[in-house]
Amino acid sequence: MGERERRGAPPYGGTFVPRALVMDAEHIRRAIKRMAHEIVERNHGLDNVVVIGLQTGGIEPAQQLVDALEAIEGVRTPLGSVDVAFHRDDIGLRPVLPEAPTEINDDLNGRTVVLVDDVLFTGRTVRAALDAINDFGRPRAVQLAVMVDRGHRELPIRADFVGKNLPTARSESVKVTCDSVEIGFMQK
Repeated sequence: MGERERRGAPPYGGTFVPRALVMDAEHIRRAIKRMAHEIVERNHGLDNVVVIGLQTGGIEPAQQLVDALEAIEGVRTPLGSVDVAFHRDDIGLRPVLPEAPTEINDDLNGRTVVLVDDVLFTGRTVRAALDAINDFGRPRAVQLAVMVDRGHRELPIRADFVGKNLPTARSESVKVTCDSVEIGFMQK
């Protein structure tokens, strides 16, 4: 789920009610494989590439992406994670709830960072992630990979690698797991 959907989910209130299955496990596997090939092609291999998943929704897709990259190139790409809670622009408007510790064990100076998230919605979580990774160095480039791009951007941010473009209504929610992508709504 995207950040906005998480705010409507427990413990904040509400549960996700699916309306339609958009992608099953096989579709997700193919999308990850396609995105991995696109990453290799765009970067002319994996030298100096680091994959960083956004807590919490981007962790599983990032791990799947690293596995797919290894299957293609035979090299294990460094994997990290970043929690953007303290870098958000809505601190004071909602509770700050760190998800899990940031784990970036590699120097990012001069590297290409592939940020991975489950859903790209307004772009505010990605903006926070850009601020957060700057604490770990100055990457040569930052690329964005998302399983679902649902539109409704509030900031000029776009994904470089997309599993599925899924136009949605603002009132709808998207839930991404390693087995499915569903569209639905939050019920209180």
